[in-house]
Order: sequence, then C-alpha cells, then structure tokens
Amino acid sequence: MTTAQLIDGKAIAKAKRTEMKTVVAQMKAEGTVPGLAVVLVGENPASMSYVKGKIRDCKEVGIYSELIRFPVSVSEPELLEKIGELNERDDIHGILVQLPLPKQISERKVIQTISPEKDVDGFHPISLGRLMTKQDGFVPCTPAGIMDMLKAVHVSIAGKHVVIVGRSNIVGKPASQLFLNHDATVTICHSRTTPLAHYTKQADILVVAVGRAGLIGAEDIKPGAVVIDVGMNRNKNGKLVGDVEFEEVGEKASFITPVPGGVGPMTRVMLLENTIKAAKIRNRGRKINAQ
Repeated sequence: MTTAQLIDGKAIAKAKRTEMKTVVAQMKAEGTVPGLAVVLVGENPASMSYVKGKIRDCKEVGIYSELIRFPVSVSEPELLEKIGELNERDDIHGILVQLPLPKQISERKVIQTISPEKDVDGFHPISLGRLMTKQDGFVPCTPAGIMDMLKAVHVSIAGKHVVIVGRSNIVGKPASQLFLNHDATVTICHSRTTPLAHYTKQADILVVAVGRAGLIGAEDIKPGAVVIDVGMNRNKNGKLVGDVEFEEVGEKASFITPVPGGVGPMTRVMLLENTIKAAKIRNRGRKINAQ
C-alpha cells in the first residue's frame, strides 16, 4: 500500500486551467486572443492523441488553436515553408510541431526554424540558452510542469540533492538546469551510469525520465525521497505505467507522482501557459513599437 503523498498532476493542471480562463478572458477584453498552431505530420496514434488533448485544452481556456496536418510523405522544405508562414502571422503566438517526425525531416532544422518568440515548446537553442543563463524565456513544458508540481505540494528545492535519470534535450538536460537555477545540487545519470542505484539512493528529489518500465524499485531510493516519474510505457498487459515501480516505491517515498495522471497533464498545461506568455510578450512589443 502506497503511503507516500500523491502529487496529483491532473488536479494541479485543472486548477491552473481554471486560473488561465480568467487571464485569457481579460486578454480578449483588451483585444488579444492567444493563438497556438499545432503541426501534425502523419498519423502516429500517440501523436494524434496528444494533439487532440492539446486542442481540447486550448478550447477549454479560450486559446485559439489551429491544427495543420501533413501526410507522412511531406518534404522537409514544404514543412519548413509552412513554419515560416506561421512565424509571420500576427494571430499565431505559439507554434508546436508534434514530435517525432518522419526520417526525411530533421527535427533540429524544424526546431531552429520556429521563431524563438513563438517557441512555446522551449526547444529552440535560444530558449535553452536563456534557461542556461537564467534569463526569462520559454522553459520546456515537462521540466516547467515538474517545478509547478513541487511548488503545489510545498516541496522546497534550494539546497536539496536532485538526481535526474535521463539526459534528453526535452526533459533531462533542461530539468537539470532549472533545478540548478533554483539552488539545488544536481546529478545527471543516464544509460551508461554504473551502478545507477549508487546515485539514485542519494537523491532528496529523484526525477526519472528514461522510458523503461520498472527501472526504479524501492531498493533504489532513500527513505523519504520525493519521486517524479516522467516515464510513459505500456506493460505486457497494455497498461500505461511509468519508469518507477509505483506501489513499492510509494511505501518508501514521501511524495510520488502517478502514471498516468502525474507529469503528463502538467506538460500539457505548461504549453498553454507558454502560449499565453508568448501572446503577452508579443502584445507588449506591439505597444512599445507603437509609441
């Protein structure tokens, strides 16, 4: 039986969306409708499901959303041209290209083509550079959502030892920088870290983002650790599970996130937050230019 306090990402995200409705309504009253363009290539079932959820979230809070679909055979120049068009549109404040992309398209080129002012995923090198140098900018949605979850349950970060398992550009690396910016001591582990448990057992806050079901068991954490499970995997029965053995780790941790219903909903809601932020920045720029 899990004795750890559950960090309910679904509930936290719902509360944030409720607040956003008020903010967006006020922006609309002042003449600005935040707009998000979502670009989907192909018919990957997981990607289609994610996109459907993002568009539903936009509708709930009052953000204008536009879905642009391409066949899986789309050429890289054609996709980059469309992104260029979206960069120029005044009614679109955020651009999201759903990953992964087919082999003929460079994810790096796509990410770099998106205007940094509309990079609501926070993947552009300029966004990551601003994060690295502790400047205001767009933070990748999953790491930003993790920080909001910890804040919601009053987990302090300063002075804590944070161990991150996973070094992706989407989660691991930006999360490590974000924790550093909040005065944590950070250790990053990955597939070649041995022995992994030597490091995970030192963590006050453990973030696991590898994509390997059951990677972390109770023997891999120290008593009272805060455990954030970013993993999304299907077990042999088709059930959605994380990278952490939820039940057994939950008996030893102080806080734990569930899968599903933990980090996932927070990732989606931070996309909305970044879109609203992009619209506000664009609006301020217009007002400054108009003076």
